[in-house]
Amino acid sequence: LGSLVIGALALDVSHLIAARSQLQVAADVAAHTAIYYRDKHTVDDSKAKAVELATASMPDFGDVINVTDITFGYWHSDTQVFEVDETSRKAVMVKAGRASERGNSIASYLFQFVGMDTWDIVTPSVFVTYKPICFREGLVGDEVVDIQSGNIFVQGFCVHSNDYVSVSSNNLFEDGTIVSMPRISSLDLPASGFDTNAGLETSLRSGSYNLGIIEEIRSGAFLEALRAGVVNTQYARDYIKSTVPVTVPYANSFAETDFKAGRIHEVECGPTGKITLTSDVGPFKDIIIITDCSIKFSAGTILEDVVIYTTDTSFKSIEATAGVQLGIDDGCADGGGAQIITEGSVSVPAKLQMYGSQLLAVGNISFEAEADGLKGVSMVAGGKILGSSGGVMGFCGGSGMDNNFEAEYFRLAK
Repeated sequence: LGSLVIGALALDVSHLIAARSQLQVAADVAAHTAIYYRDKHTVDDSKAKAVELATASMPDFGDVINVTDITFGYWHSDTQVFEVDETSRKAVMVKAGRASERGNSIASYLFQFVGMDTWDIVTPSVFVTYKPICFREGLVGDEVVDIQSGNIFVQGFCVHSNDYVSVSSNNLFEDGTIVSMPRISSLDLPASGFDTNAGLETSLRSGSYNLGIIEEIRSGAFLEALRAGVVNTQYARDYIKSTVPVTVPYANSFAETDFKAGRIHEVECGPTGKITLTSDVGPFKDIIIITDCSIKFSAGTILEDVVIYTTDTSFKSIEATAGVQLGIDDGCADGGGAQIITEGSVSVPAKLQMYGSQLLAVGNISFEAEADGLKGVSMVAGGKILGSSGGVMGFCGGSGMDNNFEAEYFRLAK
C-alpha cells in the first residue's frame, strides 16, 4: 500500500512538473514577444502578437494565454512588485494558466481515487528592458576597437568590441572603467602593456552584444522612425514642431541660416554627392537634416540639438577638418546634444569635441579628439573604431544623454 501511494505521488507530481514547464515556456515566449514588439507597436498589437507566438509554442491545451493575461508596467526588483501601467514600454508580466475556470485544468491520475480529479497551475513571467552602459556612454564596435596612447578613461567609461580591443601604451583606466570583448585573451597589447596601461587589467570583462541600433539603421527602420518625428515617441525630438519635411535644394555649402528651426529637412543631393556644413554666425540648432549626400563639416562647426542622418555609404560619409563640436560643453546638463547617423563611415582627423552627443555608423569611426573635448560620448560602429591619442574620455553618468538613440535590450526578471 505504501509503495502504491508513493508511486501515485511520483506519477502525478512528475506530470504536474512537466505541465508547469510547458506553461513556463509559453509565458516566457509571450513576455519576451510582448516587450520586444511593444518597442514600436501599440499595446493591443503587442499583446496579440505575444498570444499568437505563445499559442504556437504550446500543445493544444485551450486558453493557456489570452490578451487579458498580459500587462505592461514597471518591475521593482528590490521589492519584487509589478506596477501596472499600460503605457509603459519598460516591463511586461504574463500569466499562463491551466485551471478549471479556463476549462483546461490538468487531470490527475491515481490521485483521482482520493477525490483530487484535477490540478490548477498558473505560471508568471516578467521581462524588462535595459540599456547596457557601454551603449549609453562609451566606444562600441562590432570589429576591432583600437585605442592609441596617452588617453585617460574616466570612471564609468566603457570600451567594447565584439571582436577584440587593441590598446597602445601610457593610457590610464580609472577604477570603474570597462574594457570588454568576447574573449579577454584576444586583447592586443604591447609586450609591457599592463605595466604601461594603469588600471587596464582590472577593467577587463568578457562579453558580446548584438548591435541592435546598427541593425535598425541597416534595415531602414531607423530612418523611417526618424522621419515620423513626434509621431513616434522613441525618436521624438522636443525641438521638432512639425513632421512635415522641408525640401532643401542642393547646394555645395550650407550655413545654419539655411535651415528652419523646429523642422525636419530633406536635403537633395547634387552631382558632387557631397555637401559642406559651415557655422556662419552661430551653431546649427533645433533641426533634423536627412540626405543621401556625404557631409563635410568645416572647421569650427557647432551642432546643438541637431540630428543628422545620411544614407551615403562611402568611407568618408561624415568627415571634418578640425574643431567640429557636437553638443554644448555644459557639464552634462540635459539637452543641447547632437546625434549623427550614417550608413557609411566617419572620419574626423583632428580636434573632435563631443558633449552629450552620439556618432552611429554602419561602417567605421575614426577620430582624434581635442585633449579635453569628450564628455558624455556614445560611439557605435558596425565596423571598426580607431581612437584618439592624448585625450580624456569623460563620463556623464547618463545625465545629458537622453536624446541619444538606443536600442532596447531585454532580460528575464522573474
